Amino acid sequence: MKTIYHAADSRGDANHGWLKSRHTFSFANYYNPERMGFGVLRVINDDFVIGGQGFGKHSHRDMEIISIPLAGKLAHGDSIGNEGMIETGEIQVMSAGTGITHSEMNGSREEAVRFLQIWVMPSKMSVAPRYQQVHMGTIMTPNEFNQVLSPNADDAGVWIHQDAWFSMGEFDEGVTQTYQLNNPNNGVYIFVIAGTVVIDGNILSTRDGLGVWDTKHFTMEVKEAAKVLLMEVPLSM
Repeated sequence: MKTIYHAADSRGDANHGWLKSRHTFSFANYYNPERMGFGVLRVINDDFVIGGQGFGKHSHRDMEIISIPLAGKLAHGDSIGNEGMIETGEIQVMSAGTGITHSEMNGSREEAVRFLQIWVMPSKMSVAPRYQQVHMGTIMTPNEFNQVLSPNADDAGVWIHQDAWFSMGEFDEGVTQTYQLNNPNNGVYIFVIAGTVVIDGNILSTRDGLGVWDTKHFTMEVKEAAKVLLMEVPLSM
């Protein structure tokens, strides 16, 4: 098994006043030629937006864009007619395809919102733009890796145009859990939302990341109660 470790404090840092963002991979004004992504996983942005602010209308194309609120809520609107709130505990995906314009604003005027925005390069270009939003509560079992995204529309969670699977879990201290890859040719990027875990001798704390590949499975030991997001993706297009 091969691994690559990214400490939380090694991420790119952007502070625009209303927006504070940490970039796991090169994004906007942060450029690091050694941090251009992990396979088709291109962006992991850890965003904090103050009350009443957000991202006004802007366009995307040919990208799978996933948003996961961690605290607070996002107000979403787009050019294909979707409008509403994305709450903490939900996951949202847009397939930008031939082109979509959208906005993501803090859904509260008083409280900040914190969310992950993740970009995955698609396996198909120029698809019809689409939108999907799912509440994860009904598919979350404690101390398990719970699938929240896959390539299959009939699976649990949301789906995207890519041979990718995302899993999320909340784990108690002392738990040991093994993840079996859906495709052994894929890699997995582990992002620790909170807590402390150990994988292959690597100690990962809050907001640390670890890429894992050349393996069919790996085991995670929980040293401090943790919330973890796994992103299994192809390593090449």
